[in-house]
Formats: sequence, structure tokens, C-alpha cells
Amino acid sequence: MRERADLVTHLAHFARALRGRGVALSLSDEADGLTALTLIDVGDRDEVRRALRAALKIRPRDAAAFEELFAELWSARPGRPAPERPRNPNFFDPTKPPRPGAGIRPPGRPPAEATPETVRDGEEPGYSAEAVLRRKPFEEHTAADLLAMERLLARLALRLATRPSRRRVPTRGRGEADLRRSFRRAIGQGGEFLSLARRARAIEEPRLVVLCDTSGSMDPYTRLLLTFVLALRRVARSAEIFAFNTELVRLTPFLKPGRADLALERLAARVPDWSGGTRIGECLAEFVDRYLDPLVDARTVVLILSDGLDRGDLGPLAAAMRALHYRARRVLWLNPLAGDPRYAPTARAMAAALPYVDRLLPAHNLESLERLLPLLAA
Repeated sequence: MRERADLVTHLAHFARALRGRGVALSLSDEADGLTALTLIDVGDRDEVRRALRAALKIRPRDAAAFEELFAELWSARPGRPAPERPRNPNFFDPTKPPRPGAGIRPPGRPPAEATPETVRDGEEPGYSAEAVLRRKPFEEHTAADLLAMERLLARLALRLATRPSRRRVPTRGRGEADLRRSFRRAIGQGGEFLSLARRARAIEEPRLVVLCDTSGSMDPYTRLLLTFVLALRRVARSAEIFAFNTELVRLTPFLKPGRADLALERLAARVPDWSGGTRIGECLAEFVDRYLDPLVDARTVVLILSDGLDRGDLGPLAAAMRALHYRARRVLWLNPLAGDPRYAPTARAMAAALPYVDRLLPAHNLESLERLLPLLAA
């Protein structure tokens, strides 16, 4: 754990230096960089350089700045002499622990304990605080975490709104050559290729239907998951949101712009038996009877947010899941319990639904929700 914390800190310093040279890096890029470093031999300088250049998505125009800062801030491969240069306090030798007092907050110490001698004002790595929040289990979140989490969820949803789909459409700007359209255009120009037609991947609004379990067993997770759903709906305006426990309630008509905490209070007031019992099968069967035809088609992704704990009749559940599976483009079941590596989908309701679920995914922290985005894009 200490080595991983050191990697987080040094990567944050490296990323800050790159931004100082005008290189555009997002927090998601930093997360990808950290993941790459955990998969390689960090003692091999060339391997680290290649991994970071790929994971941080360094563009050709930024290559020179990357190479210069990498040579300055990361050590040579063990066994080779490092180049002679003035020693930078942020220089990272993966074979040695960081020097005390080198402007790095020791892992495990809260920010309030940092002293002016060890951390100057504004020098704390911004990545680390968000990384902790992204990995923090939802059931451990405090009221103080909610506003910060809401901002992170809004940025996460924005990534979905700008994610290219697989479908390609004509474009007047940059894109790949569309030979078929180019030939047709040339016919109207006397057989001359005066210009190439181009196409690019479309940005499409995802079509979503979300069914969120608000029963008592889901209480530690419901608030954060619904905050995530509200953030998604800001970019997927046609998304339909339902809550279920002992009854099914369509929440879409009650959704209004504004703060997520106030929206959640309004929604809770509209849902009977909030944090009460659950009848998953009956509620999903009601959705299929009333809403399947008008709301779900071959382009729709259905999200079910539930721990799958239900002692009711399994017949309606299996029939409803079968209908959703054959009608929707994809059925994704997000289960907060699946974040535990010991989890197995053996609960009666979860086992009955599983044959008709395209993907069973964890939903216990923000990092798990980030992995969901590629599955929602068209």
C-alpha cells in the first residue's frame, strides 16, 4: 500500500508539471496512468516512459514536453547511471522511498497535520483527495462528502455526453475518408476528386431506463446511486427513472433542475414505503405490463440498481427479466454487494434474474460507476 501511495503522489507531481507546460491532462488520464504503473515493472525506465505516454494520451505536439519532464522527474533504469543534472526535489526513483520533507505529504497523515515545512500552500496533489473519494464505499460516505461527490458525478456524466458512438456520420470537419460518398461526389464533378467526403463517429444521447430499488436493504446506497442517475439525466434528457420497493413509481415527471439533495427529498416524498420492504418481481412485472412497449426498444439500455434481496415469488421476476432481455439493447444490473470480492449471486431473486442480465456489475463506489460509462454509450 505504501508503494502505491508513493506512486499516486509522484504521478500527481508529474502531471502537475505537465500541466504547467500546457499539456492537457484530466483526472481520468491520471487514473489511467496509475493503473498502467501498477501493471508494469516501475524499475524499468523505458517501460515506465512508454506506459505513461500511452496511458496519459500524450499528443504528438506535447511529446517534447513529456520527454523532457520525464527525463527530469523519473530515474534511470536500475543498473544504469542516471544522467548528470541538478537534483529536483520531485525526482522519483522507484527503487527508493521519497525523502522526508521533499514537499510530499506522508501517506496516511490527514491534511490538517501537514506543516508549512513539508507542504506549502496549494502544493498538495489534487489527484489524491479525489482518488480517495472515488474509491470510498458509498456506505461510508458522510454528509460532508455529498457535495464533492455531486460535482464528481456531474463530471462523470459529462463524459457520457461527449462519448462517441460506433455509428459514423458525414462531417465537414476532420474525420476519416468516406470513399463511397467521395465517388458519388466525383460523379457530379465530371469524375474529378476535387475533395474527399469525410465521416466521423457521432455523439449520440444514450437512451436509458433506470429502475432503482429504494428498499431498506439498499438504504446505504440509494442516495448516491440516485445522485448518479440524476447526473446522467442531465446529459441524457430522454432517460426514464423509476423507483421500486413494494410499489413501482415513475419518477420522471417529478425531476426538476436544481440541487441533487433537494431533488432526492422531493423524490423520497413521492415514493411510498421508502426504505421499507421490497417486491422486485411484482414491480418489474408491472413495469413490463405498463411501460415496456412505449419506453424500451432495441436502442435502450435498461439499468436495474438493486441488491437482489427479495423473498417473494420468483415467477413474475423471471418473466419480467425475460421480456426486458429480449426487448432492450442491453440489460445491466448494478449490485452494491458485488463490490465485495467474496460476493456470489446466490440470493434467490438475483439467481433467478441472472440468466437475463447482460452484465452484473458492482455499484459500491464512484470508481465502479465510472466503469459503467462505456456500456451506456451507443
